[in-house]
Amino acid sequence: MAGGCLSDLLFPPRCLVCAEPGQPRRDLCRACAAGLPVAARACIHCGLPLPASEVPGGCCGGCRSRRSPLTEVHAGFLYAAPVDGLLRRFKFHRDLAAGRLLTQLMAGRLASVPRPQALVAVPLHRPRLRQRGYDQALELARPLARRFRLPLATGLRRLHATAAQSVLDAPARRRNLRGAFVACGRLPPHVALVDDVMTTGATLEAAARALRRAGVQRVDAWVCARAP
Repeated sequence: MAGGCLSDLLFPPRCLVCAEPGQPRRDLCRACAAGLPVAARACIHCGLPLPASEVPGGCCGGCRSRRSPLTEVHAGFLYAAPVDGLLRRFKFHRDLAAGRLLTQLMAGRLASVPRPQALVAVPLHRPRLRQRGYDQALELARPLARRFRLPLATGLRRLHATAAQSVLDAPARRRNLRGAFVACGRLPPHVALVDDVMTTGATLEAAARALRRAGVQRVDAWVCARAP
């Protein structure tokens, strides 16, 4: 008997959303999987949903009027139920099973996007890492790197602790992150930043600028969820 089948018999998957029996080798039932929040069309540069009249791969009005250091943004899901609850459990309550499920779901959604030459997890500053005990972006990036057979680059560092982005508006978020990141070491020309949630994009753009200053020519973003 295959290892995966034996594991399912001994430890049957259980949906992390509703507690019903899960799908084979996945802690999510079919009903909850069918209700995952996805954008049929999203802006290629910021990941925000686009009207149904827009062509796939189009660009929103905001991105037409500004230049971003991110070439493409790919969000697995919208930040809505049940993904938002799973992300909170993973990020703030040490629920690594939720993180494992989210990575599986991300991998499925990102299977057809352009492949970078390496993945880069958006790092936490050391005090916050010690407080939380793990870096949620790194916990997403590691299995994605294995799944897509990509190297996981470690050349991005967070230089100083910043105020929690969730309590700031968009301009304050950008000010909060000035000089927050530095990139060093050998990095390939094309990388993708991995993070859990993209809200205003300030964190990802600050990290992308640091990578571009270090010589990276193209920076994409792979995020689990895009907030409106």
